Amino acid sequence: MEQLKHECGVAMIRLLKPLEYYEEKYGTWMYGLNKLYLLMEKQHNRGQEGAGLACVKLEASPGEEYMFRERALGPSAITEIFGTVQSHFKGLTKEQLHDAEYAKRVLPFAGEVYMGHLRYSTTGKSGISYVHPFLRRNNWRAKNLALCGNFNMTNVDEIFARITAIGQHPRKYADTYIILEQLGHRLDREVERLFNLAEAEGLAGMDITHYIEGHIDLANVLRTSSKEWDGGYVMCGLTGSGETFAVRDPWGIRTAFWYQDDEIAVLASERPVIQTALNVPVGSIKELQPGQAVFINKSGKVRTAQINKPRKMKPCSFERIYFSRGSDTDIYRERKLLGEKLVPNILKAIDNDVDHTVFSFIPNTAEVAFYGMLQGLDNYLNEEKVQQIAALGHSPSHEELEHILSRRIRSEKVAIKDIKL
Repeated sequence: MEQLKHECGVAMIRLLKPLEYYEEKYGTWMYGLNKLYLLMEKQHNRGQEGAGLACVKLEASPGEEYMFRERALGPSAITEIFGTVQSHFKGLTKEQLHDAEYAKRVLPFAGEVYMGHLRYSTTGKSGISYVHPFLRRNNWRAKNLALCGNFNMTNVDEIFARITAIGQHPRKYADTYIILEQLGHRLDREVERLFNLAEAEGLAGMDITHYIEGHIDLANVLRTSSKEWDGGYVMCGLTGSGETFAVRDPWGIRTAFWYQDDEIAVLASERPVIQTALNVPVGSIKELQPGQAVFINKSGKVRTAQINKPRKMKPCSFERIYFSRGSDTDIYRERKLLGEKLVPNILKAIDNDVDHTVFSFIPNTAEVAFYGMLQGLDNYLNEEKVQQIAALGHSPSHEELEHILSRRIRSEKVAIKDIKL
């Protein structure tokens, strides 16, 4: 059995309007950056070891930086990376701070595409070089790749042997580096394929660049790369030209949810964080399906594609139990039902004596299951009451009825969580 290696959180944001739109409507062009902070902070439980973010500017002149990254270690990494990003804006005048056009042209992290990652690893390997997102640089914008993931690959040795056999040389024998090199290699091939097509059409110079960035298909890249991946994963990536993707493993081991309206497209490891960060109803959020990928191209068009054939569903128990939060609609119903299913065993343990039993729950995370258990016990007691009333005949006295109907399932809070000194 492969050991648990990565149990992480991911968040992606793609602004679908110009920065000026958010400055006018929300009072800040930092709308995307602020939402990324919320999505990451609300998933803080998924990563206490480190955090990182990447950003891409869609409009940048040659010679100007268009891809930015910030990473930090430790439980306060989220605060640290966003503090570092904000430090770039400290010396600005109020006019400059609210000038979206100036921000796009001059300021780092003033982009339209964002990706965040929370790291929680049990490999024992630590240090900033293991914190996502990982970057692969190139002079061609479309060949630049930032990658992060919530994953556990079980065949890293096999993938490493295969990519070194074709001449690649990953800088580290670490699964994320290896996946980055594999995806990067396929991305290079895709760009070169389009370069040849552009030349064949008689294009030259920047026209070739625009042709490549307008026609690149990351579905090709993912299909050729991920067919060799074995394990649970949600892999997210940004290219320097503004292409965005997220792909889920075909067994549905890891989770991802996404949402889109006319202003923004968002993906995160958990559904409730999208609901609360964007204040949207649960019905408008979609789950990324097993083997499926969601893509957002440079022009902001969102689409999904089946990358790998779905396999038998095998959701990760760690995801379902430890990371899942009770505020998720499916998890809430599931936990209530689990509590209700306990009722026959509980009744057996107390010899069906509900009148002399007080029910409670420990720890706090058992509260939702407790409600389900109470519901099941209420149903049991109501059935007993019906049988008792029926046994009294057709003219029971007021006292007899009152005695039967006054029976209740007794519940109390018996343990209060407190700070231990």
